[in-house]
Amino acid sequence: MASPLTDVGVETPVLAAPMAGSPTTPELVVAAAGAGGFGFLAGGYKTVEALEAQIARTRSAGVGFGVNLFAPNPSPVDPTAFRAFAHAIAPEARAYGLDTTRFPVTEDDDHWADKVDLLLSSPVPVVSFTFGLPESGIVDALRTAGTLVVQTVTSPVEARAAAEAGVDVLAVQASAAGGHSGTWTPQRTPPAVPLPDLLRSVRKEVSLPLVAAGGIATPHAVTEALSAGAAAVMVGTVLLRADEAGTSAPHRAALADPAARDTVVTRAFTGRPARALRNEFTDRYGDVAPYGYPALHHLTRSMRSAAAAANDAERINLWAGTGYRSATAEPAAQILQRLASRA
Repeated sequence: MASPLTDVGVETPVLAAPMAGSPTTPELVVAAAGAGGFGFLAGGYKTVEALEAQIARTRSAGVGFGVNLFAPNPSPVDPTAFRAFAHAIAPEARAYGLDTTRFPVTEDDDHWADKVDLLLSSPVPVVSFTFGLPESGIVDALRTAGTLVVQTVTSPVEARAAAEAGVDVLAVQASAAGGHSGTWTPQRTPPAVPLPDLLRSVRKEVSLPLVAAGGIATPHAVTEALSAGAAAVMVGTVLLRADEAGTSAPHRAALADPAARDTVVTRAFTGRPARALRNEFTDRYGDVAPYGYPALHHLTRSMRSAAAAANDAERINLWAGTGYRSATAEPAAQILQRLASRA
């Protein structure tokens, strides 16, 4: 494994991606390190206090790890479109005693400044960013604090800008990835470029180390990405059923359902493009949901939480990449070691 990844303790080229919400736990991150890889805590959607607690739990295990943050890149929602969508999904929410027509338009930056301050006052080995590029001053401050900076990109244009901002490593994410696209232009769904092709096109523009992400779920996919120029790969969906993951019961069940679902890129749940297993909600509202993040995330969050508690897989965001059928229920270390077996 080439430096600078080796410098933070990476021994095998398969890393555990940050999965915001409940799937990524400190235990999953520790397991990734124990398998010779590396894991990232997901800072998105957490309070500063919750993130600090997860950092402390992971740090107490004595392993290397990273933290991922959502860089501010708001996609403001049109208020009229927001209200129309809130009324459209009202029947789904009423099933759980919620009235989406009364929800306010909520725009926020996910406690950005406070989270950056936390990572500067108590540095971790690696910090990664997605959704947008932080100010160069933040990149410089983190690097001065001894932190390796990783930036998620989805195109050669983004890769060039990230390199110019002084980041250390690029996480190159293809459209096959599960969950939110890291695109910096969420009003446009990224084209379906195969990961090896995307890696080669990025490599033509920059010389930084590349970490490949998006649809990787088999040893063959790992070797293919490495052959296309990646120094390592990052996997998420294939870990959703791992013993250490905090994935909800209905999400786990949907991933394991022998009546396999297709995946779709939808903005129905959050107003930002994200790949998920098809369900009734994506079918009904995928074409009518407006762009608008994080406003739609806040609008649907209570409904999704209630549906998850009720084991209702038709009203929750079943984030999943195209390789989800390879997700297995076993210890994370076994999954990661199997993926790295041909590297």
